[in-house]
Amino acid sequence: MAGIVEQWSAAENGNANMTAKGSSRELRHGGRTAHNMSSSSLRKKSDIRVIQKVPYKGLKDFLSNLQEVILGTKLAILFPAIPAAIIGTYCGFSQPWIFGLSMLGLTPLAERVSFLTEQLAFYTGPTLGGLLNATCGNATELIIAILALTNNKVAVVKYSLLGSILSNLLLVLGTSLFCGGIANLRREQRFDRKQADVNFFLLLMGLLCHLLPMLFGYVANGETPAGLIADMSLNLSRASSIVMLIAYIAYLVFQLWTHRQLFDAQDEDDEYDDNVAEEETAVISFWSGFAWLVGMTLVIALLSEYVVATIENASESWGLSVSFISIILLPIVGNAAEHAGAIIFAFKNKLDISLGVALGSATQIGLFVVPLTVIVAWILGINMDLNFNLLETGSLALSIIITAFTLQDGTSHYMKGLVLLLCYIIIAICFFVDKLPQKQPNAIHLGHQPMNNVAAAMGEGVFSS
Repeated sequence: MAGIVEQWSAAENGNANMTAKGSSRELRHGGRTAHNMSSSSLRKKSDIRVIQKVPYKGLKDFLSNLQEVILGTKLAILFPAIPAAIIGTYCGFSQPWIFGLSMLGLTPLAERVSFLTEQLAFYTGPTLGGLLNATCGNATELIIAILALTNNKVAVVKYSLLGSILSNLLLVLGTSLFCGGIANLRREQRFDRKQADVNFFLLLMGLLCHLLPMLFGYVANGETPAGLIADMSLNLSRASSIVMLIAYIAYLVFQLWTHRQLFDAQDEDDEYDDNVAEEETAVISFWSGFAWLVGMTLVIALLSEYVVATIENASESWGLSVSFISIILLPIVGNAAEHAGAIIFAFKNKLDISLGVALGSATQIGLFVVPLTVIVAWILGINMDLNFNLLETGSLALSIIITAFTLQDGTSHYMKGLVLLLCYIIIAICFFVDKLPQKQPNAIHLGHQPMNNVAAAMGEGVFSS
């Protein structure tokens, strides 16, 4: 292993005298983000001694990849839900069952995508690996959003993306701070505020882009044509989406190039990790990893199509509103893997990783996935704006503000996590009891007469179920 480290150091830095400790650390974290590190806590060591006895190299390589990719996670027990959902579709299972099985199947797939992007990062280098992870980090949410758009279910898109942000800010972060505080009662937990500050700046900018289209309904008087207000909101949303994507690109440059040290705050803890040597090399080849990544992305797309197609039937069968399922249930199940990883690292007093997962994912969805879906809808000829309605936007604004105040001093204890969890429970109850019709959210939640006309002008296609 030392030879590999020395060769890598000489090739990347031109310095043959670089210490093995420093180079192994850079190699180990090349392209790895908090999402990767949190997901790694759910992986288990594969025993391939039996596979090594297979005489045929091609078969041996395939079985080895199968062992690492499919059985190399503690969530492998959920993989049977994938064929069950597919078989159920063709065997006439009820749609709520297909919805539930598809959601269970998406859970290990999301974690395996993170694993595969990390494996590819060993071959592509830290920068390209970081870009790959930034693109695939929330692949499940992005695929579900695009498929819902193609089915003209804009309300489901908005609800699911909003729910992902809320769950990361309140549920994941709150559970991490609470569990970490309980596990470390006798010592104060500290984290680096600099990374959190950057994420909150971006989240507040994204919040501004959501507020302004919604406020058009308030500044307009009763004589303003509804179609004009709708066009203003839509045009502003599309322009704001372009600005948000530019901000996200700048964030990637900031994270991966100019201020990368802010996002590697946990490196010093890794020198006490007994599994360092095992994490320094890739366990599958580049092309195998690429093929598995493409295959799993296709499976995610298939299951996401099932989720989008059956969500209304599941809503009716379970007696739950589509907004509750989209905002609360979808994010919890879809991101369960990285959420569990964030909590595990909080138990280990590594809050920087937990914050990187929660805030990084919220920022990625708010500044990348949301505006990208608006642009995709624009290309598809669908009128999707950034107006998430008063109730939803208010929940987002208060969540960002409460979380920012919680993290302002760079320290943590279990009471902070408990407050965030209780806030999430209150929001969940709010959407649980919300039985208002989905097709006219603007008119209902805003309670402002001009917005009633706006909803009608934009048509049922924008908020169709």
